[in-house]
Amino acid sequence: MRFQSNIYKQVNENYIVSKCKRKLILWYLIVEIYNYYLIMAFNKMAGLTTIDFEVFGKVQGVYFRKYTQKKAIDLGLKGWVMNTAQGTVIGQLQGPQGAIQDMKQWLQKIGSPKSKIEKADFRNEGTINSCAFKTFEIRR
Repeated sequence: MRFQSNIYKQVNENYIVSKCKRKLILWYLIVEIYNYYLIMAFNKMAGLTTIDFEVFGKVQGVYFRKYTQKKAIDLGLKGWVMNTAQGTVIGQLQGPQGAIQDMKQWLQKIGSPKSKIEKADFRNEGTINSCAFKTFEIRR
């Protein structure tokens, strides 16, 4: 009889531990889902912005597009960048307003290490509901 009660006790303990693990996993999933929707709501409140840009100066042949792509990805922006026949670099940015402002400063003042920025023009700035791009790409 004692042998049976020990087995019953062990089975019962395993069941309780298993039940606790399931509850813990369930709570973890609930928290993760809550965080996801919280971030989505924050992005909506912060608003998404789109803007076109053109950068003038020594911006071709100095890895300007590559550095622009890296900076945009670091800031969580979507869009594209490309060289023009006129020797400038153009592109479009989409993302949160704060990140757009940081990228505008970078395009006006910093650029790639070997670039010499004369000026950067911005046009067609507006709010959007969602980004039209999945990543930030270099166009050729």
